[in-house]
Amino acid sequence: MSPRPKVGLEITAILDVAGQIADVQGMQEVTLANLAKQLGIRPPSLYNHFDGLGGLRKKMAIYGLNRLYEELAHAAIGVAGDEAVLAISKAYVNFARKHPGIYEATLMAPEMGDEEVQQAGKKIVDLTVTVLQNYELKDDLALHAVRGLRSILHGFSSLEQRGGFKMQLDLNESLEIIIKAFIDGIHDH
Repeated sequence: MSPRPKVGLEITAILDVAGQIADVQGMQEVTLANLAKQLGIRPPSLYNHFDGLGGLRKKMAIYGLNRLYEELAHAAIGVAGDEAVLAISKAYVNFARKHPGIYEATLMAPEMGDEEVQQAGKKIVDLTVTVLQNYELKDDLALHAVRGLRSILHGFSSLEQRGGFKMQLDLNESLEIIIKAFIDGIHDH
């Protein structure tokens, strides 16, 4: 990636560039020095927005969670029940495919207990609980189902990103079969 012209140091523009670095080169390359170089600024200027590399990682996690939420919310518009579960599942995996670095950022906040990170993640949980409402899962059972779905989607995405699916089978078909099995399971509860 060639250096970009200096941009107004708005946090969204900075995170967009950091996301591009992450997606192309990997999250390990999202450093203050690399980010400053891409922005055409000196690294100390970034301290106006982040408390060091840890602060940048936290903002990247929130940025990634918010972007993932937007994709899932968009996929859930106008659908319900099985169709909605399938739609958000495909959106999740497609987000990880299109934005592997940003997706990785959602998993590596320095302090996962941080309130801002928790709030960004909670939006995704709440959306998923809403999508699962048609199954009349009560109390903790709905949250267990959210955990199960996330585990399936993250596992699938992680294995795919690391080249774990070598067989000549259509990955989208595999995903659909797996999600339909999950849906069948929650229908039985």
